[in-house]
Amino acid sequence: MSEFLRDAKRFVLKTHRIVDDSPLQIYCSGLAFAPLNSIIRKQFNEDIPQWMAQVPWIENTWGAELQVLEGHSSDVRSVAFSPDGCLLATSGSHEHTVLLWDMATGALQQALDSHFYEVDSLAFSPDGRLASGSSSEIRLWDTATGVLQQTLRGHSCNITSLVFSPNSRLLASGSFEHTIRLWDTTIGAMVLRQTLEGHSRVVKSVAFSPNGHLLASGSWDHTVRLWDTATGALQHTLEGHSDTVNSVAFSPDGRLASGSTDGTVVLWDTTTGVLQQTLHVYSSDVRSLVFVPDGRLASGSGDSKVRLWDTVAGTVQQTFEGHSGSTTSIASSPDGRLASGSHDYTIRLWDTTIGVVQQTFEGHSEFVISIASSPNGRLLASGSKDHTVRLWDTATGALQQTLTGHSMPIWSVAFSPNSDLLASGSGDHTVKLWDTAMGVLQRTLEGHSYDVNSVAFSPDGRLLASGSCDHTIRLWDATTGVLRHTLGDFWLWASSVKFSSDSRLLAAHTKHIVQLWDTTTWALQQTLKTDEVVTFMEFSGDGSCLRTNIGSLDIQPRSGHYNSETSQTSLEVSIREEQWVALNGKKLLWLPPEARPYCSAIGDGTLGLGCRSGRIYYMKFR
Repeated sequence: MSEFLRDAKRFVLKTHRIVDDSPLQIYCSGLAFAPLNSIIRKQFNEDIPQWMAQVPWIENTWGAELQVLEGHSSDVRSVAFSPDGCLLATSGSHEHTVLLWDMATGALQQALDSHFYEVDSLAFSPDGRLASGSSSEIRLWDTATGVLQQTLRGHSCNITSLVFSPNSRLLASGSFEHTIRLWDTTIGAMVLRQTLEGHSRVVKSVAFSPNGHLLASGSWDHTVRLWDTATGALQHTLEGHSDTVNSVAFSPDGRLASGSTDGTVVLWDTTTGVLQQTLHVYSSDVRSLVFVPDGRLASGSGDSKVRLWDTVAGTVQQTFEGHSGSTTSIASSPDGRLASGSHDYTIRLWDTTIGVVQQTFEGHSEFVISIASSPNGRLLASGSKDHTVRLWDTATGALQQTLTGHSMPIWSVAFSPNSDLLASGSGDHTVKLWDTAMGVLQRTLEGHSYDVNSVAFSPDGRLLASGSCDHTIRLWDATTGVLRHTLGDFWLWASSVKFSSDSRLLAAHTKHIVQLWDTTTWALQQTLKTDEVVTFMEFSGDGSCLRTNIGSLDIQPRSGHYNSETSQTSLEVSIREEQWVALNGKKLLWLPPEARPYCSAIGDGTLGLGCRSGRIYYMKFR
């Protein structure tokens, strides 16, 4: 029974948000995106709707990610757990509110307003009070009622960091004015007790030692300083970083860690001020640090990852991936959960006790920015910012080939009509043609002077079109690679190029402009102007219109303008509001945050999704 309850808890955490709004999604999105070995999924697998002919490729077991909290409309600047772990407070970079979340369900409990500026820092006291730093002011809140209790003024510049002492008697605040202020909380209304001066630049982070006797501060001046909290005297200046110290944190047993823009985490002896150990992230800076209750160290970085370190061995034990933007803030709960806030506007909750989970699918290491389905339905191709193209088996989700050769991101991929060739357009200004069976590079087409944004084969297989930021569209012989024609009168760069089913027309679009050429004479046939931005485009089967994300564009000679109010139709399969899959215009499948696409490939009842996390999803509908 305990395993069933654990599985049910994970299932509820993952699905509660959409179930509150659309209860029947528990059978659609809930089951379809649950791990294959989930007890709940196995028990109710037959209840997945029949219109889902093939569900997405999913991991076998639950991973470390417990939940994704959505509600902010800007970068998440700060996250803080209440001392009992029941509440999580979060703030966004361009918002004037603090959001409080119920950690039992992940539900948004309330929003604390009354801030005139962005809220950059948050801290809970051990006795449960919440402090928020906004501009040069600190606000103290009763989280049970949402009532503002006190406003502290004294700083002359933005407050960057807040922390309460372990006994709740002191509040420390770091600021852009290069100082730290200590506030006395024991005499009713808080009052300023002391100002600590010594840093030569912005104080980015402050932290109390477990016994409350020391305060550590990290600064833009590349140093960490240790202060005696009783006297305010400077104890040590710790030098070892070569760039901004973004975060400082004490372990439960009193060790001090500092994380820096230089890509290192340094561990210090607080008694002597001696550097004990340096941990290297290498691939990114370190934005935030926190120790979890068992003494391991968690770090958040600009590469969007959260790392869990064994500080004794100096190695990364586990890496949590899911964010699509820099991880700006992390916090630990008493039971070992981690919360991470990111530039992707979300907060993610992680289970640090679950151990390393073997991943079933090998995703890209960066954004998936282009995706295409093969005409025979057997392969899905994805191009990424990691400079690779990957080929996937649509039936199993297995990685078939990894194609390397480009030196820049892959902006577009397209299959030939017989599925034997794949074209890829890249930021390295080239188009490459690949044998899809062997994964071998056949040839490289050169001629564009800027990024190649789009590629497309003609249905008769004779031509390959490539659109570029150099404001040209080039037409190549798909067999020999010889350049046949260059269209140089496109208004802007071509976001996408498409051939009509009879290969007689070529369409290209960018934002509000769509242009069409006759492929026999290469004469410009038509220019269409749209009221909304076009992001997806394909010809209808009879060639009478272009189906787009905003409706159908009539391409008969009589029409030269599109009006969204008078001619709007829906694609058979489409993405709505960035989080719904619609069939024939009806929203039927909610996409959880991890499956929200950066790019998509829409076919005849099929949908491929490429995500910012590097993951690929593929579905079939009937």
